Amino acid sequence: MQKNRNLYMAGLLMLIAGLLLFFKYRHRFGIVASPTTITDKTSVEPVLGTYDRSGKRSAKLPESIRHFAIQLGSSIDQQDMRAKLFSNPDEDVLITVESGGDHVLARVVDGDLDGMIKSLCEAFPKENKHIYLRWNPEMEVPVKRYSWQYQSPGDYVKAFQHFSRVCKKASPSLNIVWGPAGYPGTEEYWPGIEAVDMVSITLDSQSELAATIYPVEKDRVIDIRRKIHRVRFMDKPLFILGSERMKSDSNLRKQLAEAIRQTEKEAASIYVTFGKSVDVHQYSDAKSKPLVGVYDPKQLLLKSPAVGVEHIFTDLKSIQDGTFEKELTDIVQRGHEAIVSIEPWRDTKIRTDTTNVLLNTINGVYDLEFNEVFRVIADAKKTVYLRFAHEMEIPIHRYSWQSQDPVLYIKAFRYFMSLQKKGTTNVRKVWGPAGDRGAMEWWPGGDVVDYVSIAIYGLPDKNITEPTRQESFETIYNRKDARVRLTGKPLFVTEFGVKGPEDFQRKWMENAARMINEHHEIAGVCYFNLADNPKVWGDIPAPDWGISKATFDHFVQTLSNR
Repeated sequence: MQKNRNLYMAGLLMLIAGLLLFFKYRHRFGIVASPTTITDKTSVEPVLGTYDRSGKRSAKLPESIRHFAIQLGSSIDQQDMRAKLFSNPDEDVLITVESGGDHVLARVVDGDLDGMIKSLCEAFPKENKHIYLRWNPEMEVPVKRYSWQYQSPGDYVKAFQHFSRVCKKASPSLNIVWGPAGYPGTEEYWPGIEAVDMVSITLDSQSELAATIYPVEKDRVIDIRRKIHRVRFMDKPLFILGSERMKSDSNLRKQLAEAIRQTEKEAASIYVTFGKSVDVHQYSDAKSKPLVGVYDPKQLLLKSPAVGVEHIFTDLKSIQDGTFEKELTDIVQRGHEAIVSIEPWRDTKIRTDTTNVLLNTINGVYDLEFNEVFRVIADAKKTVYLRFAHEMEIPIHRYSWQSQDPVLYIKAFRYFMSLQKKGTTNVRKVWGPAGDRGAMEWWPGGDVVDYVSIAIYGLPDKNITEPTRQESFETIYNRKDARVRLTGKPLFVTEFGVKGPEDFQRKWMENAARMINEHHEIAGVCYFNLADNPKVWGDIPAPDWGISKATFDHFVQTLSNR
């Protein structure tokens, strides 16, 4: 009796396990019973206009572009689809394909949906060049409205590339559309020029309205212009889509035209070095070793023979009173190179100009101070890595150049670097975002940047006080490296630090060194050997990034094995 009961329970458990596996992997058996649906979205998500900075795409009235959404199911009636979508063969048609469900990105990459994708694309008229196919849009918005959102950018990129290849093979005349909303961080999901024919952005999408990470831009012209700016790396024609809530906005067309006018007005600054899209790092030198440096005001690590560069932060006051020249002279006398982070604030002069430090930079208000910077650097003879107005992309107000218009920052950065005197050969120009989401909005152009710097601190959130909850150097680096990959420039980690007991710091630093050894795009690393500014942390004790000389020496020794 007991034996039969045990067999019964074992069989029941096997049945339950089998059902769970079936429902988890049912897509592999082609038994997902859901019809493919077609919805006309021309009025609820209309194409408001197009923009193409190359001028290659002929102007076309937005009203002539119809928009449909297809929710991909288990089967496709090709004849019915042709009848609904292509009643007028001369009409432009935008088709948004939504293929959702569990693990949809992995399923696409694995080829599980190839049959459905192929059947879909084969339903389109072969010679019709007016078909624009957009797949799983608004992927970059950090919400969970769709199953493909809040996913790894790398996973989305691979899935999109696979979808594009299958579609192009089935119907070569299709125009594949990459469809972000235009939210900060858009460029992280860029699948590359080979996979994309056009780009789209959406105003007031449902996904973006639900997002809370960034403040809502209430000025419609600025909102449109910023969205266009975020996709400036993709040298592709652009669809600008609207939403249902815009139906009653009578000024929308004028606002769209004004945003495009402002974009074109600043083209000389924002598109100056974007002749071609850059998809991957263009550098690798397996023989080189990274330059090792420190920010070490207390001079606890400076005597280490491994130190080759020192970091100093220079504001207007320190230029005006001679502190900068003295600090740089001391660094040179110690035989070191220098990282100089210019902070255009704390002016001791009484001026009648605007308080906007970026605008003041562009207008030449600080020319006397900045020319002095370049004079002192030229006299130093040692290499100086010159970083201007760092961490500009973080949407806070720690520095007066943060939370500013990206175009204003770009113009200020370019103006500052233009002051370098001809014949000066020891300056290396550094663009220094923190490496946060959306950093590439502030990219000033490859012609004024030699290195990209990022900051890596173990705490992902200032409310975390437990040292062991810090992220690893590798985790943070991989995330930030992906965000600036389109620059095609070598990286310099000009600030990094970890807090906690010495044994924890030692292990964290050792793992960091091993990771750096494997990434030859890292030209240098500079440890921040001091406690952070207490004023920034409020009621929470400021983290102390200080490490012992023994821990630093162990890091250097591990690093030297590269």
